[in-house]
Amino acid sequence: MESIWMSERVIIHTDLLVRSYRRFTGRDLLPGVERGLDLARRVYESPVVVVSHGIEADPVLNYGNATALGLWEMSWDELTCTPSRLTAEAPERDERARLLAEVAAHGFIDNYSGIRISKLGRRFRIEQATVWNLVNESGEAQGQAATFRQWTWVS
Repeated sequence: MESIWMSERVIIHTDLLVRSYRRFTGRDLLPGVERGLDLARRVYESPVVVVSHGIEADPVLNYGNATALGLWEMSWDELTCTPSRLTAEAPERDERARLLAEVAAHGFIDNYSGIRISKLGRRFRIEQATVWNLVNESGEAQGQAATFRQWTWVS
């Protein structure tokens, strides 16, 4: 079976993630690799969470690297059909919506923290997340993405 990161769709999406991150933050998501299969592999295998959703009315997750899949306790197929709002518990969803509106208006934010929930109902606090807009080369919105390296399981 082909690894997820080897599919053409994931290679193209990884390039979008990295280019958009650089465009809005001025930083490299993963320094040292520019494009293509090696970039897709490195982002997918990174110990830093990388996750994104599309632009649907109720945005659906369309990418999660191996670390994100493990944290949310989902397979690729499960994650990529999950509305992104369901990664937060109901009381946290208003704050999440406010955050995403701020990102849409300003391009990105740094140092976000909040409670999220895995498929199995385990809660965790993400810390120091960067959330950014995904835009194609024409500047058209393609979704939003997040990355973080710190999380703590909570009861």
